[in-house]
Amino acid sequence: MTGLPAEVVDAVRSAVGAVSDPELRRPLADLDMVRDVRADGDAVRVEIDLTIVGCPAADRIERDVRRAAESAAQGAAIVLEIGVMSPAQRKALTERLRGGAARVMPFGPDSLTRVIAVTSGKGGVGKSTVTANLAVALAARGLKVGLIDADVHGFSIPALLGLVEGGVAPSPTQVGDLILPPVAHGVKAISIGMFLRSGEEVVAWRGPMLHRTVQQFLTDVFFGDLDVLLIDMPPGTGDIAISVGQLLPHADVLVVTTPQAAASDVAVRSGLVARQTGQRVIGVIENMAALALPDGTSLALFGEGGGAAVAAALSADGHEVPLLASVPLSPALRAGGDAGDPVVVSHPEDPAAHAIAEVAARLAAEPRRLAGRKLPVSLA
Repeated sequence: MTGLPAEVVDAVRSAVGAVSDPELRRPLADLDMVRDVRADGDAVRVEIDLTIVGCPAADRIERDVRRAAESAAQGAAIVLEIGVMSPAQRKALTERLRGGAARVMPFGPDSLTRVIAVTSGKGGVGKSTVTANLAVALAARGLKVGLIDADVHGFSIPALLGLVEGGVAPSPTQVGDLILPPVAHGVKAISIGMFLRSGEEVVAWRGPMLHRTVQQFLTDVFFGDLDVLLIDMPPGTGDIAISVGQLLPHADVLVVTTPQAAASDVAVRSGLVARQTGQRVIGVIENMAALALPDGTSLALFGEGGGAAVAAALSADGHEVPLLASVPLSPALRAGGDAGDPVVVSHPEDPAAHAIAEVAARLAAEPRRLAGRKLPVSLA
């Protein structure tokens, strides 16, 4: 007969159940990962089931569970046992995470998640750097943010978010047929680079494979409830731009350009293609704008006016496309990208970080477009 009061065991059970799974971002109790909590002599035995063998979050879960249990045990010893879910349990978990629905793309027209595709006419304009920093800035404002690296041939999001170690990005955890995206700076991100065996492996795919990859990212990756899903598009108007237009015709589009005419002229085309699929161009971001020098002058290395020209060219039929920001050339922005340390976090006072943060604030303040969407409510 144990001398432990029942309220101690109950307190440990509540504390352990409230621990959040770092990948699924939900309490263990909600995920049925708490197998049992009971008195065991003068100790409290806590039994936890991980989702899969070799779960990359195992050490953190064990550490968090032990800490939570000990904080509630009022001095009683904790005996912690870590197991693994059975196939039946995993199947039940994946069905619960999907809400009991069959495998469907959760970002359709009725979704409350705002989808924003970030595109450009040509490569080398800093589109991915802007997208990664924008995602982090939105997450810093308390939004639930997902990021899909749809630039399959030129993926860079894992490195920009600091997810690459030893030249290799982490492989996402897979529970049943659900893929759990790694999280960095509060952003849930997925990229084809996370499925390659080495940093030197090359992706040489054509249309059908590219379409299937984007479709799987949208359908099989479990992002959970998101406020915003950003999609880092490849430059130009190729296969993936067409696929995203077909799969997400209701998405908003941000166009990134530099001030240079050679970039801005082509950037207009990416916006026009998006509009042809039904997507709405919500703004232009001009990157690599003039850099302020210590003597008070400025260096317009790539010229001036490209962003405003793209915004004017895309404004039509009473729909004004604004120039949301001119992000100046920034050594800190470049260094942060190389180091995987986004400038909006590492140097928030930098002019480039400030410009991107202002775009995030503007997007976060915009109400969701609910016209024509079915809301998940019912009348009693």
